[in-house]
Amino acid sequence: MSRLSSLPAALVSSLAERRALKVIAGLNNFDATSVARVARAAAAGGADLIDVACDAALVRLVREVAPGLPICVSAVEPELFVAAVSAGADMVEIGNFDSFYPQGIVFGAEEVLELTRRTRALLPQVVLSVTVPHVLPLDQQEQLAIDLEAAGADLIQTEGGTSAKPCSAGSLGLIEKAAPTLAAAHGISRAVELPVLCASGLSAVTLPMAIAAGAAGVGVGSAVNKLNDELAMVAVVRSLREALGSALKAAV
Repeated sequence: MSRLSSLPAALVSSLAERRALKVIAGLNNFDATSVARVARAAAAGGADLIDVACDAALVRLVREVAPGLPICVSAVEPELFVAAVSAGADMVEIGNFDSFYPQGIVFGAEEVLELTRRTRALLPQVVLSVTVPHVLPLDQQEQLAIDLEAAGADLIQTEGGTSAKPCSAGSLGLIEKAAPTLAAAHGISRAVELPVLCASGLSAVTLPMAIAAGAAGVGVGSAVNKLNDELAMVAVVRSLREALGSALKAAV
C-alpha cells in the first residue's frame, strides 16, 4: 500500500482524478489570525488541502477552525516536521522556496535531495511532497524529480511565479506569470510516475492549463492569502474550484 493511500479518502480521490486544490497560507506565515482566516476560507470554498507553516500550534488551530480539512506543513528543516505530524498534520512538504529567493537564498538539487533523505529517515511512513526549485534549468528540474522519486518523495511540486516577469495586462499577463511553473509541470509530469502539484503564480485563468500540462492538482497562495477579507477569500477559492471543474469537463 502506497503512503498516499494513508491520506484522507477525499484528497486521494482528488489527486487520482487530477482536480486537487491546495490553498497555501505561507511557509513563513506564523500569524494565527491570518492562518485561521485562510483555513476557514479554504474549507468554505471547497479546497482539498491547506498548506501552513510547520508549527504544531498552527496545526492544532487549523484542526479547530476547519475540522476535516487535510493539513500539509511546509519547511526546509526536516526536524521541524516531527512535532507538526504529532500534532495532526496529514503530510509534510519540503519547500516551497519562493519566500527565500528575495533573501538571496537558493536551494540546489543536491541540497533538496539531502533534505528529502533526512525527512524520509525521520518520517518513513508520512506522505512527503517536495518542491523542485525553479531556478534550475528545466532539464535539471526533471532529473531532480526523478532522483526525488527514487529517494522516497510521494508528490512533486513545481514553482516559478517569482521568476516570471509578465509584461501584459489581463489574461495574457496571468498566462505569462504562470508560464515557468506550467512548463515545469509539463516536463516533470512526464518524467516521473508521482502526482505533480503545479503551484506559484497561478490564477483561475491558468489552473486549467496546469491540469492540461499534466498536473494532478494545483497550489495557490497569494491569490488567497494576500486578501484581508474572509468573504473575498472564500469567493476566490470557489472560483478556483470552479476553474478546476471546467478543466475536467473540457478534458472529458
